Amino acid sequence: MRFEGIETVRRILCVFPRYTSSFGTFEHAYPLTDGIQAFMPPQGLLLIAAYLPSSWQVRFIDENIRPARDEDFSWAEAVFVSGMHIQRQQMNDICQRAHAFDLPVALGGPSVSACPDYYPSFDYLHVGELGDATDELIARLARDPSRPARQVVLRTSERVAMTDFPVPAYELAEVKKYFLGSIQYSSGCPYQCEFCDIPGLYGRNPRIKSPQQIIAELDKLRECGVTGSVYFVDDNFIGNRKAATELLPHLIEWQKRTGYVMRLACEATLNIAKRPEILEKMREAYFITIFCGIETPDPDALTAMQKDHNMMVPILEGIRTINSYGMEVVSGIIMGLDTDTPQTADALLQFVEESRIPLLTINLLQALPKTPLWDRLEREGRLVHDDGRDSNVKFLMPYDEVVTAWRRCMEVAYEPERLFARYKHQCDTTYANRIEVPVSDEMKSWPNVRRGLVMMGKIFWKVGVLGDYKRPFWRFAWSQLKRGEIENFIAVTLIAHHLIMFARAASRGHQNASNYSIRLREAALPAG
Repeated sequence: MRFEGIETVRRILCVFPRYTSSFGTFEHAYPLTDGIQAFMPPQGLLLIAAYLPSSWQVRFIDENIRPARDEDFSWAEAVFVSGMHIQRQQMNDICQRAHAFDLPVALGGPSVSACPDYYPSFDYLHVGELGDATDELIARLARDPSRPARQVVLRTSERVAMTDFPVPAYELAEVKKYFLGSIQYSSGCPYQCEFCDIPGLYGRNPRIKSPQQIIAELDKLRECGVTGSVYFVDDNFIGNRKAATELLPHLIEWQKRTGYVMRLACEATLNIAKRPEILEKMREAYFITIFCGIETPDPDALTAMQKDHNMMVPILEGIRTINSYGMEVVSGIIMGLDTDTPQTADALLQFVEESRIPLLTINLLQALPKTPLWDRLEREGRLVHDDGRDSNVKFLMPYDEVVTAWRRCMEVAYEPERLFARYKHQCDTTYANRIEVPVSDEMKSWPNVRRGLVMMGKIFWKVGVLGDYKRPFWRFAWSQLKRGEIENFIAVTLIAHHLIMFARAASRGHQNASNYSIRLREAALPAG
């Protein structure tokens, strides 16, 4: 659905800010590709763009691909911005540039919804999800596109049902320049992990789209040129297990109809390992990766953070179960917990080796507003308001010791020999469990073949010839290429290269130790 009933025509510039370099943006992989410049299309802004009145003109710019230019601001009558805490500095920069053209700027998304006080310069703050606040913002701009005399805060009290969401305006984005496609199926999570702001922002009762909506969005992504992988950005894919079970047969049929041109990935709690009926259907739908917030292998720490559901099965057993259905586990890990000891880093590195998980996002604990953790630390006087730190938490262990342990874990876990050994294990014992999919005409097309050749040429030259970890690279490359596993070879090498490069910078203290850090830095991903 769209917002209708507005006769006035407006020109809206939607600008998505650059990311500060982080573990999960994969920017070190981009030079090895055929023109990838950004991670995923932003769902929020593209949803808003699709919801605006059909008569309104909309221009979308992702500054991870190119900066908004003077002519873009000159064209617009109002500017919409959205983003996360890590993009705070860049969002404020966009606002300043838009104000130079005397344009009203509206800010929405998760960061402003959690912390409106972070953004005093914006003209409109949209707090909450798509709903009555969105309608009020549109109505105000339809009446008067000039800047209001003082900041206006609009809070959503009645949300638009997700079954009424329009298909995001993927056609406005340069989707072929993204590392992954993205799609949202649900919002909210039933669990209340102490550190997580999802229940506070989006609720504990997951709201969902219909299977027909998801299929329509997948068709739209494919029509716009997305091939490769699509990531379900839901807070928890199995937050509503019944709904997930109902969706999966539709995904299976869609994959069969389109020739399995898409690999699917999602986020889910580790207790998905107790649901073989769901895992089997996910395997048939060609899900190949699940991000699980394992957080820590320490049972006492899991209990303390109210994440007992991670212990419904032994963690290593749960990982092996998921692997047995052909899905690689990607794990979130937190350091700096109250239960950490001087032995925590060694225990974590042992877990990395035992689990054989290649990709673990290891972060220092960060207290986010609207979380039980924030409330507890505030009561205890342990929130640190210092933008120069990697965490806003006063750890029970000395801060420098925690940061040093994090750097050591990054250095050891992503040492090239160790990383490629874990990936080799995944190729042999996890990827081998995936269903065999037909090679469609689309996959055999010359543009797709050329794309693969371009990436292989760059990988061989920049890593295999010019790189400084040639021995583990060529050992892995030979093991895959002699078996004809070209797609796995390319996918693994792209990700591994980013992990190695990022980890090296992290171990030298040149990267933030948390994806959520309030430590403000100049965006490391240049626009344009």
